[in-house]
Amino acid sequence: MRENLLRILIADDNEAVRNSVSAILQPRGDIEVCGEACNGKEAIAKARLLKPDLIILDLSLPDLSGWDVAKTVRESLPAVPILLLTAHGGSPMIEEIRKRGLQGYVSKSEADTTLLAAIDAILHLKQGFFPTN
Repeated sequence: MRENLLRILIADDNEAVRNSVSAILQPRGDIEVCGEACNGKEAIAKARLLKPDLIILDLSLPDLSGWDVAKTVRESLPAVPILLLTAHGGSPMIEEIRKRGLQGYVSKSEADTTLLAAIDAILHLKQGFFPTN
């Protein structure tokens, strides 16, 4: 393992989505996918165990909502940024994300073009990421 890698945990119930996200991240030499989770309970356990630099979290998981996972993770890892990966968007979503103290969201349909920008905004620029489409 190289030093200064950004360690990212991907939590999504769809293996194809997890693979796609990993493929988007893979070309970046400064990013490592440190773990994957296919449900909310696994996401919480892996977040606590791995202590990633960022969690990419699906809003719709089979056992717990992404909101519930984020709340639980926040209790034990308050400094770890959480980026929602969702099929939803718009102003109500942005308001909810901000209200819950998350760092932003990426639309699943646009992840190939916005995910790396979102990660850079959150981890390097220390700002939120809220697409305006």
